[in-house]
Amino acid sequence: MDADLPPDWTIEERRTYTAANSDRELEYRIYRHESGDLRVKVAPASLDGEEHPGYTLTVTSYPGLEFSESNRVRTVLRFERCIRIGRQFMTLFSASYDGAGSLENALEYATDRTREHR
Repeated sequence: MDADLPPDWTIEERRTYTAANSDRELEYRIYRHESGDLRVKVAPASLDGEEHPGYTLTVTSYPGLEFSESNRVRTVLRFERCIRIGRQFMTLFSASYDGAGSLENALEYATDRTREHR
């Protein structure tokens, strides 16, 4: 699955673990854009304080800086689906991103096309 990443994205962290209140194995991954300006996280929804099962796709602009901002893009039931949506997000972001001045526009573009519309 990670072989399909856009070339300007890398895996920053990958973990598999078993939660204390479950015997089911859970996973999460964090991806970083080569600019360092954006991080994408695919993690169990419970790690973000959600009380329902599933996985959440979260993006953080300017990670590690004082003015960084995190936003939940989408929550789905299965890890594999969240990874696919994350790859779609990264591809859309990369196609629109043209340096730090365009980060917000590229982030909005990718988020709008990845978010579930009701």
